[in-house]
Amino acid sequence: MYHHVKKLMFTVRVDEPDVRFGNMLLEQFGGANGELAAAMQYSIQGLNCEDPDRKDLLMDIGTEELSHLEVVGTLARMHLKPAKFDREAAEADPLIAIAGGGGVNLFNSQGDAWTADYLKITGELDVDLRSNIAAEARAKIVYERLINFCDDAGTKEALQFLMTREITHMKAFSAALESMNKPAFSIGRIAPTPGLVNQFFNDSTGTGDHGEIDTRGPWNEGSDWVFTESPAIQAGGETAPSAIVAESSSPVDEAGLGDLLIDQLRDILHAEKQLTKALPKMAEAARFDQLRELFEQHLTETEAQVERINECFGLLGKLARAKPCKGMAGLVEEGQEVIAEGEDKEDAAADLALIGAAQRVEHYEIAGYSTARSLAQQLRHSQIVNLLAKSLAEEENADQLLNQVARSLMSIAKMPAAIERTE
Repeated sequence: MYHHVKKLMFTVRVDEPDVRFGNMLLEQFGGANGELAAAMQYSIQGLNCEDPDRKDLLMDIGTEELSHLEVVGTLARMHLKPAKFDREAAEADPLIAIAGGGGVNLFNSQGDAWTADYLKITGELDVDLRSNIAAEARAKIVYERLINFCDDAGTKEALQFLMTREITHMKAFSAALESMNKPAFSIGRIAPTPGLVNQFFNDSTGTGDHGEIDTRGPWNEGSDWVFTESPAIQAGGETAPSAIVAESSSPVDEAGLGDLLIDQLRDILHAEKQLTKALPKMAEAARFDQLRELFEQHLTETEAQVERINECFGLLGKLARAKPCKGMAGLVEEGQEVIAEGEDKEDAAADLALIGAAQRVEHYEIAGYSTARSLAQQLRHSQIVNLLAKSLAEEENADQLLNQVARSLMSIAKMPAAIERTE
């Protein structure tokens, strides 16, 4: 919720209005690096942010940028005021004088309308924070140039204040990014191709008209850099450009993700095998035909899922060996207790308890398959990703079907009470 306080964040003073300079100020009102763009960018990022701490940061600074917009708008309006009544002043900017009546509007200094295309919003918090740091840096430079072109003391004071706040925001965004503890070049979730990511292509070669030569520096030598001849030159040679690492190169599993994937698959394999023994008992205990048929259907799916896990191991060249899954063992044991306790319950209540036990199992499996699929995606095992995705979809569908049956049973469970009230 926004509330307008009738007081500027910084009280502006203009001693000598300058219509032409007022036009320059519009760059920070409705321009690409202006205050409206900053306010909208940070506020919308904040609305999308699921991190409560950094959401607060974004909303705080986004709101401050709106107050800066009011400061810049007031400053520009005071400089543009002569365009309302002075012909010579109006000729300095006919768009403002004639179309806008001598006031500010959402245009930049060239008369181009403000557009949401100015905004940089990706939905990835670390990427957006980097964009914000760059936006504040650009805005700082614009304010600096405005100060250099300004002769009015009061205006300079306001611009100095606004310019300083850009650095404040840069510091806050930088600290927020650093606090996320993400490696500097860990962008998104898919790892870059090992080898290729460290190759620097020498794509500008030879000596220029002014003596420019190929240079070396920390951007192309030392550390992990591999300085590589231009791909265009290699392609024109007699041999293939073997020095270039292909995009399809197999990833190097430096983080041990391959071992983790195998461990997850072995855990899931044992979980599914336990479930193939538990599902027939659950089907036998079900009172309603719809629930019994659902358990029988999912047993067939579970048996197919076991085969898919075995196929995954084959693709990895590993033995399909299960690892004891204590989580599923506990859930199966709870399910047996539910079956035993259900013998003394009404049909609908007994089956609803059975559905609750089954859904806990489904959610456990959904978590396991989601983790394994993510690992397979990182390692670019596309066939394994497809196999796991199919099983995951079946588990999610089973959970939805259990929800549907539960809703029907809840209606049935309420019926005796409703009949009793009518009598």
